[in-house]
Amino acid sequence: QVHLVESGGGSVQPGGSLRLSCRVSGILFRDYNMDWYRQAPGKQRETIATITSSGNTVYVHNIEGRFTISRDNAENMVYLQMNSLKPEDTALYYCNSGLRGFGINPRFNWGQGTQVTVSS
Repeated sequence: QVHLVESGGGSVQPGGSLRLSCRVSGILFRDYNMDWYRQAPGKQRETIATITSSGNTVYVHNIEGRFTISRDNAENMVYLQMNSLKPEDTALYYCNSGLRGFGINPRFNWGQGTQVTVSS
């Protein structure tokens, strides 16, 4: 059974930084593309970043240059370094693996997510 466990969220002021982590178990991790998603209050969950099995990355426009997705195949971990945080980044953040490009059709049951709140 696949388990996704997100951590690292918190409350920060605008301009601050956080590093999110996602521990993945139950799959041959290195063979899968991995994605970060977020769901803001009152909005649908959206894909914001993806990293392929070979390490290529793609970002949604409004985080590009501020967020960096990375992975550690030895530790079955995927990370999201978030810098220059803005209030509009406030959301519950999740990881998963899209069956199709850029997080489409997530394969696995969702984890609990990790809350990021950006406020002064």
